[in-house]
Amino acid sequence: MATLADSFLADLDELSDNEADVADEENLDADQMEEDGDLADIEALNYDDLDNVSKLQKSRRYIDIMQKVEDALEKESDITNKGVVLEHDPEYQLIVDCNVLSVDIENEIVITHNFIRDKYRLKFPELESLVHHPIDYARVVKKIGNEMDLTLVDLEGLLPSAIIMVVSVTASTTSGKPLPEDVLQKTVEACDRALDLDSAKKKVLDFVESRMGYIAPNLSAVVGSAVAAKLMGTAGGLSSLAKMPACNVQLLGAKKKNLAGFSTATSQFHVGYIEQTELFQSTPPSLRMRACRLLAAKSTLAARVDSINGDPIGKTGRSLREEIRKKIEKWQEPPPAKQPKPLPVPDSEPKKKRGGRRLRKMKERYAITDMRKLANRMQFGIPEESSLGDGLGEGYGMLGQAGSGKLRVSVGQSKLAAKVAKKFKEKSYGSSGATSGLTSSLAFTPVQGIELSNPQALANQLGSGTQSTYFSDAGTFSKIKRT
Repeated sequence: MATLADSFLADLDELSDNEADVADEENLDADQMEEDGDLADIEALNYDDLDNVSKLQKSRRYIDIMQKVEDALEKESDITNKGVVLEHDPEYQLIVDCNVLSVDIENEIVITHNFIRDKYRLKFPELESLVHHPIDYARVVKKIGNEMDLTLVDLEGLLPSAIIMVVSVTASTTSGKPLPEDVLQKTVEACDRALDLDSAKKKVLDFVESRMGYIAPNLSAVVGSAVAAKLMGTAGGLSSLAKMPACNVQLLGAKKKNLAGFSTATSQFHVGYIEQTELFQSTPPSLRMRACRLLAAKSTLAARVDSINGDPIGKTGRSLREEIRKKIEKWQEPPPAKQPKPLPVPDSEPKKKRGGRRLRKMKERYAITDMRKLANRMQFGIPEESSLGDGLGEGYGMLGQAGSGKLRVSVGQSKLAAKVAKKFKEKSYGSSGATSGLTSSLAFTPVQGIELSNPQALANQLGSGTQSTYFSDAGTFSKIKRT
């Protein structure tokens, strides 16, 4: 039976064997990478020399493709009538190579731009934050050189007037110093190389554009041949463009905009080559972002149709373009006028209303009284009395205007009150007919005088529904009979 120490020693032996195997595999991989030449000695590169960093222009592939492009542009051959399969056509293969080369040229321009920026940073460090586009930066650097006074340098035509003003003001307060002669010479050579790469890229795009009716007829029908060539060149080919989502197609060719403190009201962000299309330019500014998204979506569909050669005559692209145009016109239409809403048809059948004893009692309980009717009524030509006088406060209407000028008005006895009075009589007096000893026949009323009343007679009259009231006014007794 093995002890614990023996098991530990066995595990250590296995671990050492595994490490040896891993080390052997790493050595084999390193030897294979050295044999293939994939591993470059980065530390040995001399960044002071542009030839060690940028090698595309001296490559055989670049020279051959550019020579073929120049020959094809000189011949101006018509390839639309050829009956050759698209994949086997040598000119189609040249277009595919041009698309790949345009991406390589773009990367090479970025490398050259970084070289120029690193060298010229000692002279004008603020320029890279003011001019972002690599080609514009190379033109400005070549134009300025070692000049410290930018008022002597004419930048008109290279940059917008607003950016020129900002660059001139910033150059007057810069902390940079003039470059040595050798560094300046390398910087100018790098600028020339960047400009040569840009001209080669334009030549490649011109060739691709001239053949876009054959390669991508539907995409060319939607956005135009020039924009289609730029989209294909930036995406790296028609197949790469077809695999790209519409949100990325919208940003192809977008530049970082530097407004230098100016207004952003008229600036279009997140828009690339699509802004150069005719449909985009003819759209009102308030709808251009919607139009840009629509164009990017339809361009992606057209590129997918072209990638499988689904419609060689471009009928799908023309239908997509017509759809885009109709949608943009629809967006510009004014909203429809608000139509008058007719009233609903009245019901011919009578409404169901509750009736009966309970409804009659409710109506009697909440019915408007005669006093309120008089208060709500006014007599023509006679001013009404009010609570505060002179027409101020609550008006009394025709209250008291019929007879004595007082506000006392007789109120008729309702059936409900008569029933309550009858119950009160039966409960209070019973069958004996005796009256309370505290009952008085004199009562003070709100009107002038003293009212004389007989409680027994009042109870009898309430029971019969008739009431007689006696009151005195300046020595005169009157009797009012109420029913």
